[in-house]
Parts: sequence; structure tokens; C-alpha cells
Amino acid sequence: MGDLPGAKPPFILDLTRLVSRAGRAATGIDRVERAYLSWLLSLERPVFALVRTAYGFALLDRAGMAKLAARLDGAVPWGAPDALSRLRRRLPEPRQRAEADVRRVALARCLPGRLGAMLARSLQPGGVYLNVGHSNVTDRVLTVFRQDAQARIAVMIHDTIPLDYPQFQRPEVVARFGPMLRRVRTRADWILCNSHATAADVERAMARWGPVPPRIVAHLGVTVAPAAPDWPRPPGFDPARPYFIALGTIEPRKNHGFLLDLWESLARDGVQPMPQLLICGARGWRNQALFDRLDSFAQRGRDLFEVPGLTDAQLSAALSGAAGLLFPSHAEGYGLPPMEAAALGVPVLCNDLAVYREVLEDIPVYASVNDIYPWQKRIIALIAESGTARERKPAAMPTWDAHFNTVLSKLV
Repeated sequence: MGDLPGAKPPFILDLTRLVSRAGRAATGIDRVERAYLSWLLSLERPVFALVRTAYGFALLDRAGMAKLAARLDGAVPWGAPDALSRLRRRLPEPRQRAEADVRRVALARCLPGRLGAMLARSLQPGGVYLNVGHSNVTDRVLTVFRQDAQARIAVMIHDTIPLDYPQFQRPEVVARFGPMLRRVRTRADWILCNSHATAADVERAMARWGPVPPRIVAHLGVTVAPAAPDWPRPPGFDPARPYFIALGTIEPRKNHGFLLDLWESLARDGVQPMPQLLICGARGWRNQALFDRLDSFAQRGRDLFEVPGLTDAQLSAALSGAAGLLFPSHAEGYGLPPMEAAALGVPVLCNDLAVYREVLEDIPVYASVNDIYPWQKRIIALIAESGTARERKPAAMPTWDAHFNTVLSKLV
């Protein structure tokens, strides 16, 4: 079956999301799926991965998973597109190459209608199917794992934002999300949650449809890349002036417009030294009005800069020199940037969200995004502090070891 036989039933991790996003900047959910891949490879039990490709399904054993991990990390380059990938001309080339490599390292492959037979033939009964990427959570997959693979099912729900804040989401995401939650409620044995706040949201969202599966709450690990020796400053940036960082994709939920209002007010009030704002994130979706405002912003290139595309190591370096991290997001399921900043000892000013009260407790300064004045006041204080020799103390953050110990104790 592609792994060492043993008494312990297998874990099967769905890696559809990571393969489908090959070549793109990693999101928080991508990082979670990648962490689960590393964890499974460290276990002394049979482990497998399932990938949905454009042509059906591929099943990878431990050796195939390790080869895929090396490609995801850049240690081994992706191979050339194969004949099947080249037929799918609409697929981005990185995904063509990734799916071709998945087929090359697969233990078994099948068309969609043969998934049950492939799993029954390849897997020892009684395993656990893990889906942590909000991808491939279909009736076909969940039913087949339950019936043909005789497996139990654990699905991670990262947040219920598409239900609670549809105005901040792409319409197609909102349309898919409710039915996906219904399937999980019906089919899953466990729901993995990144926080008690998310678990409460999941309970509230699903209870209207019937009994809710048991929730396993395990805080996600917070890892910070070692800082690079340097990071690329944008043209016009003044290293002698204090700067703040806003980290995350530029999309409506992240509330970048609030920060533009804030920077206009600081300039209007004549704050000295006038701080700089680095927006570190790619432009996202449903935000054309903000993009237009960014392009014409009077302080752009002097007090405000867009700096997309920094590596994790460059972000660590930039954050380490910042006067603070600003995070006025309207809603988060977990929201790693404030936790990553706190792990570096960088001051955090964020919206008052339940998940941050739970995980960060009293580390950040909390301020409502309904009132700009507390943000102004705290930024001015942080500017003053940035000119002192005060030592920054990194905060202890949740670890992946603790997360996986919790998950494993519940899934046995």
C-alpha cells in the first residue's frame, strides 16, 4: 500500500489546495496545510495524501508526499508539464507543472468516478481523512471516504466570515461556503477549529441545520522566519523616519481605507516626525475604489508605500525595524500578522476582535475602528518610543507541537 504496514490506521491528508495554488504567494490556510504535511511525514504510521487534479484524483504515499514537499518548498524544481497538463491550456503553467509532478510521484490515480475503488484498494480501513484547506470538501469525497475507505473524517473550518460578512467576500466564495458547511456538519466526525472564537462561530452557524459534530480547538502554531540581512526599501522611503507596517492582502475585510484616513489625519494635524506606512500585501479583490484611492493618494511615495512580494525573511526584517504593526481588520478567523509581530516583540495596534483577546490577551493595544482618535494617540506614542533604546521582548506564541499534540490526542 505504499507505506510500512502496521497496527495504526492511516492518516490521509488532502493536499488539493497547495497543488492548485502552486506558484502563488502562500496564504494563511496554505501554511496550515503545509504544516500538516510536515507533521504527517514525521509520524511513525502509514500516511497518504489525496490530490484532486484537472483529470481526477491522485493518491500519494509517504515517498510521494516527501517529493511533493520538496517541490513546494523550492528545494526541488517543478518538472515540465506533461501531455495531460498541456491539454489544459487554461491552467496557469505553475499548476500544470505541479499537477504533472503529482502524477509522476503518485501511488495510484483514477478518474473521479473510480475514487472509491482506488481508496478501497490502496488504504487500510479505519483511517482518518484530514482536510484543512477548505478545498475538495465535496459530497463525492466525503461519501467515498466514509463508505468505501471506511475512514473517519476531520475537517478544519478556519472561520465563518463568508456567512457573517458576505459584503467582504467574492460572490462565488459566499455561494459555495454555506453548502460546504452543511456537508461538513452532515459527514464529518470532527471539526477542527483554530480558536474557541471560531468554534463558537461554527456552532452558531451549523446549529440551525441540526446537531453539530464535536469541535477540536487547537491554536495554530506561530512561526516567524529568521530575518533577512536586509529588505528592499521602496523609492522615497526615509530610513531616518519611523514607519509602521500593515500586513495582508489588500481586500475589503482588511480595512486599509481606515489606514488611509488615519494617515491623512496625521498629516493634517502636523504630527512630527511624520510616520511612514508600508502596506505589505498584494492587491486583492472587490476593492477598485480603494485601489484608485491608493494610486492617487497625495502622500504616496512620501508617507505611504505599497511593498508587495516580500519574502517571509524580508518581512521579518522589515517588521523588526518598524515602530509597530497596524491591523484594523473587520474580522479574522485567526489572523497571523499580529501574532507574528508579537513573536518578534513588535508593538501591535489592532481592532478589538475576540480571537486576539483569546490568543494574544493583553499584548496588543486594542482600539475600535469606529473611532480614529485612539489610533492617532497610540501611533504618536509609538513614534516617541521608537526613538528610545527600549528593549523589545518577544512574546511566547502557540506552537505547532502543541497544536498537533491536541489534534492527535483527539483523533486516536
